[in-house]
Amino acid sequence: MGIKVVANNKKAFHDYFIEEKYEAGLVLQGTEVKSLREAAVNLRDSYCRIRGGEIFVENMHISPYDFGNRENHDPLRSRKLLLHAEEIRKLTKKVEEKGLSLVPTRLYFKEGRAKLEIGVARGKKLHDKRQTLRQKQDAREMARAMRGRL
Repeated sequence: MGIKVVANNKKAFHDYFIEEKYEAGLVLQGTEVKSLREAAVNLRDSYCRIRGGEIFVENMHISPYDFGNRENHDPLRSRKLLLHAEEIRKLTKKVEEKGLSLVPTRLYFKEGRAKLEIGVARGKKLHDKRQTLRQKQDAREMARAMRGRL
């Protein structure tokens, strides 16, 4: 089995420079997994928080499962991430010392298990965002010009 991407967080790449990426498992309820398989998730405004030596993802919206009735979950509840203790220590140190943030970048299934990719991120200033957009636009125009020549 390969990797099946469920959701990407494009806004994270627009608002932050992603310096490192980590793969974390998620502690989920049954109906949440079913909703994820239907790609009923939104990572746009989500972020990670470190509490009591554990990492939680906040504000990740997983829509209630259509056929879940009373077994459904709260769509915006905090969800614990599963990482090794050493990884949590490293991330805690980076967030506290360097003022970096932990941002979910994508959600996917790997060998049947839900995984969340976390980026260690540094915030972009407005001029950085403009420069990134300009670079993307230039690359797009170059590709278009090259296609026109062939």
